[in-house]
Amino acid sequence: MWIVELLIVLLFIWVGARMGSIGIGFAGGFGVLVLGVVFGLKPGSIPVDVILIIMGVISAIAAMQEAGGLDYLVHIATKVLKSKPKYITFLAPMVTYSMTLFAGSGLTALSTLPVIAEVAKREGIRPSRPLSIAAVASQIGITASPISAAVVFFSGELEKIGFDYIQLLMVSIPSSFLAVMLAAFVTNFLGKDLKDDPYYQERLAKGLIKEASATGESEAREITPQAKRSVLIFGLSIVCVLSYAVAISPSVGLVREPVIGRDHAIITFMLAAATLITLSCKVEAKNILNASTFKSGMSACICVLGVAWLGTTFVAAHLEEINVFAGNLLESKPWLLAVVLFFASMLLYSQAATTKALMPAALALGVTPLAAVAAFPAVSALFVLPTYPTLLAAIEFDDTGSTRVGKYVFDHPFLIPGTCTIVFAVILGFVFGGLIL
Repeated sequence: MWIVELLIVLLFIWVGARMGSIGIGFAGGFGVLVLGVVFGLKPGSIPVDVILIIMGVISAIAAMQEAGGLDYLVHIATKVLKSKPKYITFLAPMVTYSMTLFAGSGLTALSTLPVIAEVAKREGIRPSRPLSIAAVASQIGITASPISAAVVFFSGELEKIGFDYIQLLMVSIPSSFLAVMLAAFVTNFLGKDLKDDPYYQERLAKGLIKEASATGESEAREITPQAKRSVLIFGLSIVCVLSYAVAISPSVGLVREPVIGRDHAIITFMLAAATLITLSCKVEAKNILNASTFKSGMSACICVLGVAWLGTTFVAAHLEEINVFAGNLLESKPWLLAVVLFFASMLLYSQAATTKALMPAALALGVTPLAAVAAFPAVSALFVLPTYPTLLAAIEFDDTGSTRVGKYVFDHPFLIPGTCTIVFAVILGFVFGGLIL
C-alpha cells in the first residue's frame, strides 16, 4: 500500500510543478487531504517554524527593498561585475552567492541577471556561462545563509544530537563557496564561444539581438541615504542574530538559559529590523505588501506549507518501513543521502521544504551528523527542471539564445554547473566536516 501512497505523493508534486509558483503548495495540501481521507494517514506536522522564519526574514527584506536598499545592493553588485568584465563567469556567482548569503533568499539574484547578461555579451563571452552558474550559486547560497529557513531548521535538528548552528555554518559556508568557484571553472569551458555559435549567428543575422551598450551602463536608479541606511540596519540585524546564536551556543555557553530561543530570536530581530527601516527610512508600511520580495516570500510560505506537510505526512506514516529499507544502506553508504536530497529537492522545489521533509527522518535512521551536514547542499537541486524564477529570468535576459532549453527539457545550461556545484560541495562538506564536527 505504501507504494500506492508514494505514487499519490509524487502525483500531487507533479501536478503542483505543472501549475508552477504557488501551485505546488496548493497541490501539496490537496495531497494531504487525499492521503488522510482515502488512505487513512494521519496528517504530519505542519512546518510552522520554517514558515514563521521565512515570514520574518522576508518582512525585513521587503522593507529594505521599499526603502531602496535592494537597489543599493544591485548598484554595488553592478560595479563589481563591471570592474573585471573578462572574469564575469567567476564574478557573477560570487555576487549572487553573497547576496543570497546576506539576504537569505536566492530571488535577490533576479535583479543582477540582466547586468550579467549585458556584460558577458559586451565582452563576447557566451552569456550562458556566467548566467547559469550565477543562478546555481543563488540557490546553493541558501544552505550557507545564517538567516535562511533551511539552515535554521536543520541546525535545530542537529542541536538535538549535540551539534550546533555555528558548527553548521563553519562547514556549509566554505564548502558551498569553494564548490561554486570550482564549478565556475568547469562552466567556463562549457558550450561554444559566442562567436562560433551558429544559433547566435542566426539570431544576429535576423536582427534579434540588441546591441550591448558601449559602456555597459544600465538604467541607473538614484541611491538615497535611506537606501544605505536600510542596508545598514538589515546588516546589523544579521550581526545580532549571529552574535546571539554564538552567545547561547552550548559550545560557548555565555548564556546558559536563554529567555528567547534561537529561532524566535531570528524572527524578532528581523521584525525589529523591519520596524526600524520603516520608521527611520520613512517607508509607508502598506507599500511593503506590494514589494516583489514580499509577494515571493509569501508564495514560498504556501509552497513550504503544502509540500513539506505532504512529505512529513508520508514519511511519518512509513518511518518504520523506510528504516528497514534505507537504514542499513545509508549506514554503509552515507553519501547516498545526498542523492536522495538531490532528487527530492528537484520535486519539492524548496530547500526549506526538502530539509523539513527529509532531514529529521535521515537523522532518525542513524545517519551521522557529518554525513547529514555534508549532504545538506544537495537540497539545492532546484535547477534540474528549468522552471525556477531565476532560471526563467536568465533565459529571458539572454537574447543571444545561448541560455535556452533544448528539445528534451533537461538539456539546458544549468544542469552541468548545478550538478558539479553540489558534487563539489558534498565532497568538501565531508572534508570540512571531518575537521570541525
